[in-house]
Amino acid sequence: MLEIHDMHAYYGKSHILRGVDMRIGAGEIVALLGRNGVGRSTTCKAIIGEVPPLGSILFKGAEIAGRKSYDIARLGIGYVPENRNIFAGLTTRQNLILGIKPGQDIAASRWSMEDMFALFPNLRARADVDATVLSGGEQQMLTMCRTLMGDPDFIMIDEPTEGLSPQMTQRVADLLHEIVRRGVSILLVEQKLTIAMKVSARVYVMGHGRVVFEGTPAALDANRQIRSEWLEI
Repeated sequence: MLEIHDMHAYYGKSHILRGVDMRIGAGEIVALLGRNGVGRSTTCKAIIGEVPPLGSILFKGAEIAGRKSYDIARLGIGYVPENRNIFAGLTTRQNLILGIKPGQDIAASRWSMEDMFALFPNLRARADVDATVLSGGEQQMLTMCRTLMGDPDFIMIDEPTEGLSPQMTQRVADLLHEIVRRGVSILLVEQKLTIAMKVSARVYVMGHGRVVFEGTPAALDANRQIRSEWLEI
């Protein structure tokens, strides 16, 4: 689904990503782990085109490095940023509608408004109120659902459980499994090892802008050196 080769990225003169290599297969959840500031969010932004990448990014075999963000989104990549980006002054329903891409065949999409409300009844109950009055967990659900309304084949989700209750964290995990069940691949950026290790087929660990580990959750769990040096504080 996605292959990254020797990807670099800069913020001004600061060299953030230093030769990232990564692959995500079809229908796979892959976790991207690491401490704050190692380049996990920048990796997502480089893939979607918010940060200019150097190197190669292949999506379904086609090169997308250097393309505009809106073009990349139209190809089938979705992005749920860490800061949620709720549209103030618009209702929950209107926020969801904004996730639909221009020219999208809604009838053929994997997700509908009704799907979103069935998965998260709280969104249905607040469908016609200003989305900014939703709780933090509800806003997180809304941003994920809004991205799914665009029917992506591959979705990047940055820190979806940050600040959420255990109950809402489990709802996020359930949604991740449902996303994959419908044939969508996921790159999950996550700080909570428990949720990442539970839902992911493979994990990458980043340190200083590079991938320092790739393997299964079981292999990471057994690798005390990697956990101690790059993950545990």
